[in-house]
Amino acid sequence: MDYKIKTVENKKDLLRFVKSQWNFYKNQPNWVPPLISERMKILNVNKNPFFLHSKIKLFLAESGDEVIGRIAAITNENHNKTHNDTVGFFGFFECINNQDIANTLFEYAGKWLRENGMTVMRGPMNPSTNDDLGCLIKGYELPPVIMMPYNPEYYHRLIEKAGFEKAKDLFSYKLTLETFVTEKMQRLQSSLSQRYKVKIREMNFKNKEQFKKDVDIFKTIYNKAWEPNWGFVRMTNEEFDFLANDLKQIADPRFALIAESDGKVAGFALALPDIYQSLIHNKKGWLLPAIWQLMTKKKKIDMVRIIVLGVLPEYQRTGIDSILYFEFLERGKNANIKYGEAGWILEDNVMMNRGLTTTMNGEHYKTYRIYDKPVV
Repeated sequence: MDYKIKTVENKKDLLRFVKSQWNFYKNQPNWVPPLISERMKILNVNKNPFFLHSKIKLFLAESGDEVIGRIAAITNENHNKTHNDTVGFFGFFECINNQDIANTLFEYAGKWLRENGMTVMRGPMNPSTNDDLGCLIKGYELPPVIMMPYNPEYYHRLIEKAGFEKAKDLFSYKLTLETFVTEKMQRLQSSLSQRYKVKIREMNFKNKEQFKKDVDIFKTIYNKAWEPNWGFVRMTNEEFDFLANDLKQIADPRFALIAESDGKVAGFALALPDIYQSLIHNKKGWLLPAIWQLMTKKKKIDMVRIIVLGVLPEYQRTGIDSILYFEFLERGKNANIKYGEAGWILEDNVMMNRGLTTTMNGEHYKTYRIYDKPVV
């Protein structure tokens, strides 16, 4: 196949890069089309505060007038300062089932990363660990839930045959209300709550001043609780506010929780309604039809994704994390929620994986893989 590689140089090219994703999912009924406006915002280096410390270069593979592949090469200065390494990233990867085209895209991305001082290329990251990431390798038969990726089954073969090796797997678990909430679990939560004097309150969405304070609480706990995790990078104030303003539009206060122990903030958890159950019907990715789908199908949403849960180091091993999980499922009874997805979870997070399977009866039903490859 004759093709060429083109770099994205302007807004028109960027829109073409974003809209080209539809080329690769024509026969994928489980794919949830992204909102074009949301993708454009994420990739806008002047609007997304991630690019205050990071750089990105976008490439298109073209055959005639058709886009047959795309990739982003990304440097993240804050990541390399945190981990004292020279890792670059690839993301937003799409490609027809053609190894030569995939290899060429990775070569162009790797060359750009090498020219910018990187020695390793890691991905997929879209564009960081604080966004959606990973190549789906288990769970193709199901649609993704909110803010999780989806890709054709052959993608992992393209990546592996291009010389990448597994760096880390990320697990997602399905929690079912009927099997999660047992009498034993209720007694355990009651005992832990009394022992550590735990109270759960909702984040305040109505009062602007209190909302800002609660966002600051989330920010502090997130950066402290997740700091030891592989690949973690602290979110800057600007990044956190950028994300919070977006999530506020879809979050349900009943699932935005702050845990206090003996009157002191100990942890927080955020679960989002799986609006992908509505957006899967918005085939073209335009905003107004998406709003209509949400308005007409919102009551049919029966799952939440527990997007983040953090407990301050001094309160870890007290069971506050399980209290927050339990609280989500209990609240789901009054919100037409039957299921929860917990993820992603690092494969080597032994305590969390054990708790989700043995204590909470969770089903490990999806796996996403992060890959590494030297570029020098």
